[in-house]
Amino acid sequence: MNKSVLGQEPYLAGRLNIGAAGPRCRMLLGDVNGDGRMELVLVQPDARKDVRYIPHQVQCVTAFDLDGNLLWQTGEPTTNAGSQGSDYPAQIADIDGDGRLEVLCVMDGRFVILDGQTGHVKSARELPGPHAHDCIIVANLTGGTYAGDVILKDRYHTLWAMDRDFNLLWKHEGNPGHFPWVYDLDGDGRDEVMAGYDLLDHDGRPLWSCRELEDHADCIWVGDVNGDGEPELVIGGSVTVMYDRHGNELWRYTGSVESQHVALGRFRDDLPGLQIAGLDRLVREDDGKGRKGKDALFLLDREGNELWKEDRSTAGWLTIIEPLRGWDEGGLDHILAYRRGGGVPPTLYDGHMNPVVQFNAEGYAVYGDLLGCGMVQVIIYNDETASIYSSRPLELSEKSGRQIPQPKRLSSSTLYPGGEVPIGQNTKEMSAR
Repeated sequence: MNKSVLGQEPYLAGRLNIGAAGPRCRMLLGDVNGDGRMELVLVQPDARKDVRYIPHQVQCVTAFDLDGNLLWQTGEPTTNAGSQGSDYPAQIADIDGDGRLEVLCVMDGRFVILDGQTGHVKSARELPGPHAHDCIIVANLTGGTYAGDVILKDRYHTLWAMDRDFNLLWKHEGNPGHFPWVYDLDGDGRDEVMAGYDLLDHDGRPLWSCRELEDHADCIWVGDVNGDGEPELVIGGSVTVMYDRHGNELWRYTGSVESQHVALGRFRDDLPGLQIAGLDRLVREDDGKGRKGKDALFLLDREGNELWKEDRSTAGWLTIIEPLRGWDEGGLDHILAYRRGGGVPPTLYDGHMNPVVQFNAEGYAVYGDLLGCGMVQVIIYNDETASIYSSRPLELSEKSGRQIPQPKRLSSSTLYPGGEVPIGQNTKEMSAR
């Protein structure tokens, strides 16, 4: 393993005041007004007595442009908002296929679709169940040219699949984990649903289940990890496992206490296939034994072998990791780690665990190609400010006038990041980038 040396200084492209959205918001990204720049959409949860385990609904939604102008606000912000102990039921997606983005949320006990440009309510529907507001998954279950169906869930037991007219397609009882991932595994033009440890067909029919796994699935990833041209599924939960699309377990990594996050990427150019970054919760602060919470990053190769594991010297057990693609022109992915605690700032790590970029701000992180320029920017935000970083100087005021397409990743916002790597993103493709 290489000695840790910071190699880049991020460029601060802008710092925006977002205090008008209220405290404890979650940030979503999308070009909601179609001007060729992404906007920042801040979602505030409602007040809850048990803010950690009871799913949130939405109190207020506020949209800002990259100049810091408040574009619209739906609902009234409160100082008594809940916290990010569970997902917020809100997404940005073109749910009706008209080429413009909508904001989907659960507000006042209803599923609400807001016009992305104005924040006005386009429609509101009754929920299929009183607790169907843990999170929102946009899917294509009925076929067609766009993802216009919706999956809702409660915290740990039930999924409701709704069609484009919000009619109930099916209901699934099981252990769906935090955020099911949808993907067309069989190429029939309709998504299958990896609902925790169970794979469901587009019609809700169970196809297969993972075996001998405990607790619940914290995150789910899909990609051609081993380079055989077929998608595999990597699931983090009680352990980290990889399955092929037919339900055969290919390997499991048991060297973690709790595999809270996993992330697929090409973090190394000296290894074939994809690598799997992970976050192990070694000690939970609320373990009842009075110990200090502590977590650690790790990296696996395509066969599930441990390449390295962080020997962390600082406290902190709430780290979130995501793979960052397109930060610079280097070709390889980075591991974005934030909410680290212990005085460790949000950081980009390379595939050798070297911290190559550190951000001079604390808070949650989101990232995206804000200007449609082919490179991504990282936003670190708290209750008052959003700091926008880039690998090179960037003029946030530039507008192309052409709406930026919404990536599936940004329509699948969650505290438990899952995702997918396009088939073909292998060693050969990455070396040519």
